[in-house]
Amino acid sequence: MILRTLAPVDRAAPTWCEAEVLVNRHRADRYRHLRLAAPDIAAAARPGQFVMLTAARHRSGGPVLPRPMALYSWDADAGVVDILYAVVGGGTRALSAFAPGERMVVVGPLGRGFDVHPGTTRVLLLGRGIGTCSLTGVAQELARAPVDVVAVTSGRDPGSVIGAEEFRAHGAVAVAAVSDADGSSDVGELRARLCHDLDDRPPQQILTCGSERLARLSAELGARWGATVQVSVEAHMACGLGYCHGCATGTVDDGVESPLVCRDGPVFGLATRTPE
Repeated sequence: MILRTLAPVDRAAPTWCEAEVLVNRHRADRYRHLRLAAPDIAAAARPGQFVMLTAARHRSGGPVLPRPMALYSWDADAGVVDILYAVVGGGTRALSAFAPGERMVVVGPLGRGFDVHPGTTRVLLLGRGIGTCSLTGVAQELARAPVDVVAVTSGRDPGSVIGAEEFRAHGAVAVAAVSDADGSSDVGELRARLCHDLDDRPPQQILTCGSERLARLSAELGARWGATVQVSVEAHMACGLGYCHGCATGTVDDGVESPLVCRDGPVFGLATRTPE
């Protein structure tokens, strides 16, 4: 993938807080739903941004490093943020042990999120697995805008496909939930389906996260339709603030330094390419 850093945007400075855990329950498959009382973060959040969650409790032995988590949704009026996360290791198992009423150290909102350009009338969202959580906020932001949202959410099986209900709740004009189990997530089949459905009125922007295959498909479709493509890049992070330089993308930018996923992303522009 050829990534390019998007133009800087105004964004609120991240805040540190000890957020009260309101909900932390099993959602589906290995996913859990975490709701936190974090008014300052909820008031400043933008689609595609993330937070750093510290899984260690006071006086505990670890895990020491926080975990980056995409903001699934937020409610500025209620002062809450929602996060879906997959339990895959020691850190996320520690997160899953927090009970309502406990407090968790949270830093955010962080990162450079998605841009929906003025004049855009149709957007295609392509997500896979937990990466779909980076896209649901786009649908939330566009719910009251004159923009048609078409969403595809993909997973290994129906139980691991997330986000479809969120897209529908925010008024997406079409939502496709596809999986490996029945072959509907196959890139060739998905390409044919999207071309059939959208060639007559293609999107001006494609936003994607969670799969390199979907990113490559997004680049092909962008070239076919003359659409711009943005991709949210997932990476391990130690700080989320740009201090540790542990999440470099590996792409040289202006001959100075490789952009950082936490500071310059996680959303980048993706070069489109002609289908082979």
